[in-house]
Amino acid sequence: MADYKNISIKNKRATFDYEILDTYTAGIVLSGTEIKSLRLGKASLTDSYCYFHEHELFLRGMNISEYHWGTYNNHIPKRDRKLLLHRKELSKMERALQDKGLTIVGLKVFINEKGFAKIVIGIAKGRKSFDKREYIKEKDAKREMDRYMKK
Repeated sequence: MADYKNISIKNKRATFDYEILDTYTAGIVLSGTEIKSLRLGKASLTDSYCYFHEHELFLRGMNISEYHWGTYNNHIPKRDRKLLLHRKELSKMERALQDKGLTIVGLKVFINEKGFAKIVIGIAKGRKSFDKREYIKEKDAKREMDRYMKK
């Protein structure tokens, strides 16, 4: 049996394209073959975002590849998936989305110690191209400082 504790799928593009203001951990409603494929690490969060439909939060754009041994019971790889959060968190996020330019993006998917799939989502504000350049400069400067500190 494989070690599922190390499964962690990250959306590296999200921290580059967005400034993350707040993060939440949510459960994901998955079907049988989706969780099996996720435990094998066959998922991608690139271009995923969340939206509200009738006061419920859904994740769109997450790709979970079909399970190799799934036969006719396989799932649809890019279907919308419901996210599970407390009602207070949902209402707080819904109010935050009323501000212009804010969105909710998926940052990281992992399997917790109980074996449930969880996703870290963040309320984010889009970066402009000059902000991205500034972000790269700051990151490079921090990397250089870390190099000199290790010597």
